[in-house]
Amino acid sequence: MPTLFIEGPAFWAATLPGWHSARAVFRGEAAPADPPAKRPSPQMLAPAERRRAPDTVALALEVAAAAVEASGRAAKDLPCVFASAHGDLGINDYMSATLASDPKLLSPIKFHNSVHNAAVGYWTIGTGCTAASNSLAAYEHSFASGLLEAATQCAADRQAVLLAGFDIPSVGALGSVIKSRELLAVALVIAPARSERTVAAMEWSLAAGEPAPQRPLSDAAAALKANAMADALPFYEALARAEPESLDLPLGTRLALRLRLEPQG
Repeated sequence: MPTLFIEGPAFWAATLPGWHSARAVFRGEAAPADPPAKRPSPQMLAPAERRRAPDTVALALEVAAAAVEASGRAAKDLPCVFASAHGDLGINDYMSATLASDPKLLSPIKFHNSVHNAAVGYWTIGTGCTAASNSLAAYEHSFASGLLEAATQCAADRQAVLLAGFDIPSVGALGSVIKSRELLAVALVIAPARSERTVAAMEWSLAAGEPAPQRPLSDAAAALKANAMADALPFYEALARAEPESLDLPLGTRLALRLRLEPQG
């Protein structure tokens, strides 16, 4: 299996606001935040933009910036993959409801945040990044699909790649057919070679057939399972444990991304 290297893991949930907090809780060394943290406020945006930014953008930029800072790399040079199962469900629900009731009241200002690539657009503008950027959605396998995409790019181009994944609660009429709860965002940098910032080596391959059973999640991680980005949780708990570990991240009913993580440093 090819080997790549993980740098700068980042994590954000209201009860686990930041990787330092999440890692300690996942290890059983601390308790979740009480009261829960307010949504992040990414500093790369101007104050007016920061106030207007939807939760999807705020989450994605917060974890992406944390991952890049921890990796010690320059954001403007990093190709990036942004993954979200549903995008901004709140804005899409607003647009759908307004179109159904009174289309003349629909605000064009909202539209640009309704598309899946809104967050990566804010990121590339805010950081001045001119490297390749990509946005994808794969329903309940969006993190695994994003990780596969980022790993493939890194292996093919021998260049580090930023991955960010994020999802928010479903609301309104969409909430009756699309299930997602809480705020959850994750990020990391995948590199082709080991560096002083490496936290884990990652062997990866595709495995056909039934995915291997998952190790049970901790109570703190299980509390986030209702979020659409929850397929990232086993991976981040494995990083937090910092032990050699194998896991399958399903890409569908008969295909998985098979990983072997080895802590470094």
